[in-house]
Amino acid sequence: MKDFAGTPGTLTSFVLRVAQCFFAAGSITSMATTESFFNVTAFCYLIASMGLQLIWSFGLALLDGYAMARKKIPHKPVLVSLFVVGDWVTATLSLSAAASSAGVTVLYFGDMGRCSLGEECTKFQMAVALAFLCWITIAISSIIMFWLLATG
Repeated sequence: MKDFAGTPGTLTSFVLRVAQCFFAAGSITSMATTESFFNVTAFCYLIASMGLQLIWSFGLALLDGYAMARKKIPHKPVLVSLFVVGDWVTATLSLSAAASSAGVTVLYFGDMGRCSLGEECTKFQMAVALAFLCWITIAISSIIMFWLLATG
């Protein structure tokens, strides 16, 4: 397997995983600090999806940090296959959660007029925006992992 930016154990991969953790945690925090998120299934799904993303990305960030400290890049085909499957599953879940939550947020703001929940609507928008940013970083990671598996 080849070494290029974003492969496990490199600084680029570590930065992507930390960014995923940051955006997922921000989305969870923004949504969970509202008092009425649990009334909408899409918002609950967003929190669950971002929680899974946070756990997955944090684990891989730890692995990347350990690999950088040991100066050894983990390129075993079975391990890379696990990364590919995990990244694609979490990317799909993150995109679907962000899109469904965005739909509900648009319904609150656009279709129903002004949001009657006040400050909570801003937090809903922030959570959705952070979820999409999280998805962008996980999409980059998943494409890199797939590319790595294909070149191996």
